[in-house]
Amino acid sequence: MIEDQSPYAAAAAAAPKETVFALLFAISFSHLLNDTIQALLPAIYPVLKDSYRLTFSQLGLITLTFQVTASLLQPLVGYITDKRPLPYSLPVGMGLTLVGLLALSRAHSYPAILLASGLVGSGSAIFHPEASRIAHMAAGKRRGLAQSLFQVGGNAGSSIGPLLAAWLIVPHGQAALSWFSLVAMLGVFLLWQIGLWQARNLHRIQRKSAHTSAAAQVRPSSRRVAFAMVILVLLIFSKYVYLVSLSNYYTFYLMERFHVSVQTSQYYLFLFLFAVAVGTIVGGPVGDRIGRKRVIWFSILGAAPFSLWLPHAGLALTAALTVIVGLILASAFSAILVYAQELMPGKVGMIAGLFFGLAFGIAGIGSAVLGHLADRHGINFVFHFCAFLPLLGLLTAFLPEVESEAGR
Repeated sequence: MIEDQSPYAAAAAAAPKETVFALLFAISFSHLLNDTIQALLPAIYPVLKDSYRLTFSQLGLITLTFQVTASLLQPLVGYITDKRPLPYSLPVGMGLTLVGLLALSRAHSYPAILLASGLVGSGSAIFHPEASRIAHMAAGKRRGLAQSLFQVGGNAGSSIGPLLAAWLIVPHGQAALSWFSLVAMLGVFLLWQIGLWQARNLHRIQRKSAHTSAAAQVRPSSRRVAFAMVILVLLIFSKYVYLVSLSNYYTFYLMERFHVSVQTSQYYLFLFLFAVAVGTIVGGPVGDRIGRKRVIWFSILGAAPFSLWLPHAGLALTAALTVIVGLILASAFSAILVYAQELMPGKVGMIAGLFFGLAFGIAGIGSAVLGHLADRHGINFVFHFCAFLPLLGLLTAFLPEVESEAGR
C-alpha cells in the first residue's frame, strides 16, 4: 500500500528530484497486473475459435477492436491529463478493464465479444499514459531507469498472461476469465493508493530546474521538433515490426527451417522473451548515464549486424543471435520515450500515450502484414525481409541534441 501521508510526501517538497522507488515498484507491479489481463485476450483465441466457430478474419477483427481502442485513445487521454491532471483516472481505467473482463467471460455472441474487447482496450488506453506520468513524477533525475522499471512490469505481465491462460482458461473454458477479476480488483485498490500519492505530489512534474529553463533558450525549433518526432516514429516502427516478427513467428521459423518440435521452439522463444525483459531494464539507466540519443543509436542500428546474420545461421547460433537482438532492441523504448518527453516538455502524458499507442498499433498491423507475407512467400522470406529493418537506426543521426550534461 502506498500511504498518502508517507515520508516521501514531505521529502518530495524539499527534494523533488529524489527518486521514489516505492512508487516506481508499485506502478511497475500495476503494469504487470494490467498487461497480464491484456495478454489474456489473444491467449484465449483458440478457445473462442472453437466455441463460436470463428474464422481467422473474425479473430483479426477482435484484435483490431482491441488495438484501435487501446492505440487511438491513448494520445487523447494523455493530452487531456496534461491539461488537467486526473490522479484517480488510473483506478477508473482498471475498473473499465474489470468490466470488460467480466463481459468477455459471459459473452455468448460475436458482437458481445467485440464490445468486451473494446472495453478492455479502453482500460489500457487510460492506464498507460497516466501510469507513465507517475513513473516520470517518481523518477527524480533517473527518468530512464524509471521508464525501464515501468516497462519491465508490462513485459512480465505479457509473459505471464499466456501461461495463466494455458493453466486456467484452456482447461476450464471462457467462464474461467472471471477468476481474473481478482487480479483487476487488486489493481484497482493499488492504483487508488498510487492516486493518493499523485494528488499530493503534482508539483514533482510541474516544477522545472534551473538547467531546464536554460535549455529552453536553445530548444529546437517547432519544425525540428516535428521532424524529430517523425524520426522517432520510424524508429519505433523498425523496432516493433522486427520484434513482432520474432515474438509471433519465431516458433514457426524454427519449426520450418530446423524441424524442431513445437515444445522445443517454445523454449527458444522463452530465451528471446527473457532477453527482451533484461534489455528493457538495462536501457533506461544506461540512457541516464550516457544520454538518450547514444542509447537510441546503439539500440536500433546496433542490432543490424546480428539481424542480418540471423537468417543465415544454424540453430544454436540463431538462438544466440536472437538473445543478442532481444537485449539490444528492447533497450530502445525507454530511451525513445524519455527523449521525446524531453523534446516536448510539459506534454508527458500525451507523449506517453502517443508512443504506447504507436507500439500497440504498429505491433498489431505489423503482425497482420507479416502474416500475409508469410502466407504468400513463406516464413523464411519474412525473416530475410525483417533483417534489414534495424538499418533504419541510421535515421538517429538526424535527431537534435536535447540533453545537457547537467540534465543527465
